[in-house]
Amino acid sequence: MSDVYAESPPLTDEQRAVVEQPAAAKILVTAGAGAGKTHTLVRRLDFLIADEGVSAGEILVLTFSRAAVRELRNRLAAHGDSARYVRVQTFDSWALDLLMQVDAEGAWHERSFEQRIAGACEAIEKGLAEDLFGDDLIHVVIDEVQDLVGKRRELVESLLDEFDPGFTVVGDPAQSIYGFTVSDLDRRSGETNQFFVWLRNTFGRDLLELRLTKNFRADTDEARTALPYGPLLREVAETSRRNDQDLYGELRAELRSNLVLGELDEFAASALTEYEGSTAVLCRRNGEALVISERLASYAVEHRLQRSARDRVAPAWLGLLFRAVDGTVLTRARFDELVPALPLPADTAPDRLWSLLLRTGTGRGNDRTLDLARLRRALATGRLPDDLTAQPPARLVVSSFHRAKGLEFDRVVIVDPGPLPEGKEGHARTGRRSRRGHAIDADEEARLLYVAMTRPRQDLLWLEQPDIKFIRIDDAVHRWARYSFKYWARLGLELVGGDVHSDQPAGMRDFTADPVELQDYLATSVRPGDDVVLERLAPQAIGPNEGPPYLIMHDDRPIGTVSDRFRSDLFRHMKPNRTFEPRNWPRRLTGVRIDAVETVAGSEAAGIQAGLGPHGVWLAPRVMGLSSFTYDRKTHGEEEPGVTTQ
Repeated sequence: MSDVYAESPPLTDEQRAVVEQPAAAKILVTAGAGAGKTHTLVRRLDFLIADEGVSAGEILVLTFSRAAVRELRNRLAAHGDSARYVRVQTFDSWALDLLMQVDAEGAWHERSFEQRIAGACEAIEKGLAEDLFGDDLIHVVIDEVQDLVGKRRELVESLLDEFDPGFTVVGDPAQSIYGFTVSDLDRRSGETNQFFVWLRNTFGRDLLELRLTKNFRADTDEARTALPYGPLLREVAETSRRNDQDLYGELRAELRSNLVLGELDEFAASALTEYEGSTAVLCRRNGEALVISERLASYAVEHRLQRSARDRVAPAWLGLLFRAVDGTVLTRARFDELVPALPLPADTAPDRLWSLLLRTGTGRGNDRTLDLARLRRALATGRLPDDLTAQPPARLVVSSFHRAKGLEFDRVVIVDPGPLPEGKEGHARTGRRSRRGHAIDADEEARLLYVAMTRPRQDLLWLEQPDIKFIRIDDAVHRWARYSFKYWARLGLELVGGDVHSDQPAGMRDFTADPVELQDYLATSVRPGDDVVLERLAPQAIGPNEGPPYLIMHDDRPIGTVSDRFRSDLFRHMKPNRTFEPRNWPRRLTGVRIDAVETVAGSEAAGIQAGLGPHGVWLAPRVMGLSSFTYDRKTHGEEEPGVTTQ
């Protein structure tokens, strides 16, 4: 082991017992919230390489989110020694890589997350991945295994069963919160602990079970508020027994015993900005997070809205790098020349970025040259390293409970999730249903609140719920939307990644502008959090089953146009029933903001025509937010699904 750990905390006896197991060991580690598992895994990986003689290429590390990948990678870069080159990937990224190697013609990058996971599982079971691994997979490390449910669980079981590597899997049944992804309610409760059961049944006495019990995260009594509930939540999840105790109600009462900020008004917003450490505002539902983000923006409070773990956003500096190179090859020397002019993350060294680019498989047989055509394909197919597509850090983050999983902050402000709905017609295990009639698993709700309450290092506070009575998911398009007491009224729709047209550079479709000048404007003048407005170009749609085109206006300047997917979703959202044909389209969508300026891959011919080089790579705005619709005044007494503001 190297002295890179001189300034890091010494290993506890529990952690050392995990770290110093042989490479062939099969280990299940139960690690409570804040138990130092990331530090332990970094040391474990270094031990496998330095002491057990395993190469970095013989180790695979899988986790759930790009934020977790970024955290582990940063720890490896700062404190790892031999392990800094180990592969760390999300399940989706790894599954896509596997599928592209065994079936490159399958257009897997266009398929859903669930389809890719299922496809990777099938490829392993059919022996198609044999040539990819063979004897080269010595050890597998998997984080957050309590959330392995459904197809993801089957994928990992197939991987461990087929290749029989040593493994270190880490999880905590008290933090199992993804049972809702299993639609069958009777299967859901069984899935909560199924992977643990499979491990014990499959490996028997060969399975070594260890625990990490000490909490290193919470430094205050407030931050430790929920920790005493961990053992009971773990017991309920592990035994799958019915819980007669109202753990959710007790946890919520504990939350409300802490300092309250009241409603999110200007005073509360100011209190959030004055805090010098990192802060997260955590909400039970993404709809609440959208409303909280909207209010913070109205008070000019800088913040970041946490993306879904499945969102992949290539940074703007990558597009600028492509634009600066005319040929198909980028040398390390040329990269070093270009680096000073690129808007690189403040905490990222050029050596690390070059290493990440090489990991896309674009090296030309050495570590000094990149094949830009292959790098473009990696961009277009969503195969960039997870480290490159993770969200940058921010002092203030707004997130749902689920999206905050695995993260930690100095201060956490939880939006009161409210009491669980009461009712006699709910799930057999809980007897409760939500306002929309969906069954509620009270035990999972308790675990979810526990996860949220164990994120802080220092302070735990809470906010009153915002009013979202008329804000709910539109099941037809799977977006949050604004409604009214009038069933046909449509007052706003969520904007998400992929809602901006990217097949051609801005200025080449729906409006005419100098694409080169627009690229410069996007690179220098458009920033995350900036307000944009979507302006309707025509009163009616051009084609069937779609809405009209909308320009994306930034400071009264068009910087893009909405995608075909958004126009299709808007059409479906505007239909209160199957027979209705929308005619009164929103004239303007406000409340939309810039999430990022991202690098996208589109038509190479369009890029050449626009004067942006031969690669078919450029910048595009990525928008977000729960918009509000403004309509034209209705005429002739029409009854349309909208409102009539001037």
